[in-house]
Amino acid sequence: MDIFAVLDIALLASTIRLVAPILLAALGGLLTERAGVFNVALEGLMLIGAFFAVAGAFWTGEPLAGVALAVLAAALTAVVLAIVVDLGGDAIVGGLAINLLALGLTTYLVKPVFGVTGSYYDPSLVGLPDIQIPVLDGVPVLGTLLSGYSILVYLAFALAAVGQVLLYRHPWGIRLRAVGEAPAAAASVGISVRRVRFAAIILSGVLCGLAGAQLSISLVTQFVQGMTAGRGFIALVAVMFGRATPLGVLGASLLFGFAYALTLRLQSVGIPPQFVAMLPYLATIVALVAVAARTRARRRGAIAAIESDASDRLEESAKAI
Repeated sequence: MDIFAVLDIALLASTIRLVAPILLAALGGLLTERAGVFNVALEGLMLIGAFFAVAGAFWTGEPLAGVALAVLAAALTAVVLAIVVDLGGDAIVGGLAINLLALGLTTYLVKPVFGVTGSYYDPSLVGLPDIQIPVLDGVPVLGTLLSGYSILVYLAFALAAVGQVLLYRHPWGIRLRAVGEAPAAAASVGISVRRVRFAAIILSGVLCGLAGAQLSISLVTQFVQGMTAGRGFIALVAVMFGRATPLGVLGASLLFGFAYALTLRLQSVGIPPQFVAMLPYLATIVALVAVAARTRARRRGAIAAIESDASDRLEESAKAI
């Protein structure tokens, strides 16, 4: 197999296209993580968004209406998780319940909405158009890498940049970080912890709705039962691997998007699909191991620093005596 037949500019363009759903969902997970809520509901929120994006496009014939309905449906579903957290419930249990609800609800609604079972595909269904940047027409490499994606792909990368500024430069981002790191201290200076967490969870639903829409009416134009296929959990790993920073999450998402793109490319050159299908999940496992190793090293460093400080103080006390 010629390695240059696999690792080319088209593979990088495919990576950019495939990374958008993971990146959008991961940015939603980043917001809740910074607010002190471990959001495992990203998978279910994405699936809700994917279904209602297709339903909206099916009912209206307009893909942007599908995007709007996806955002609304996912945000309303996120409200359920926000209420659970606000009432003192376990966010992880609530998130898992939403994942199960999303899978069951979308599977059930396929029949009454589309009149079929399992999956829905109609060649006449209009998906999000690709945007061609005129100034890049005919430009080698850059024309392929930067032009010809749906609006949600460009929005995903723009939101990563905006998130970096928002999180560290804007008052709301500073309040968000304060709520996640020290909620009691944040409340003592007048920050409403409940309000900030509620807003972060709903915004995560909005971003997951966009992620689901990119998946179902841009990458493909159809709905398949369980079509998120673990991307929400991969987005959650991207949040951890990227240390819950926008640029870190962007880098981690690009890694997982590359794994998905490589999977498709290797299938096209004759590699057994059973082998290449596991590459995104193998990358996820490697990332989890790296996160665990990094956490353990940091913990050992902290313990060593404490022990060194204690030893220094004992020596000072002994000299004083």
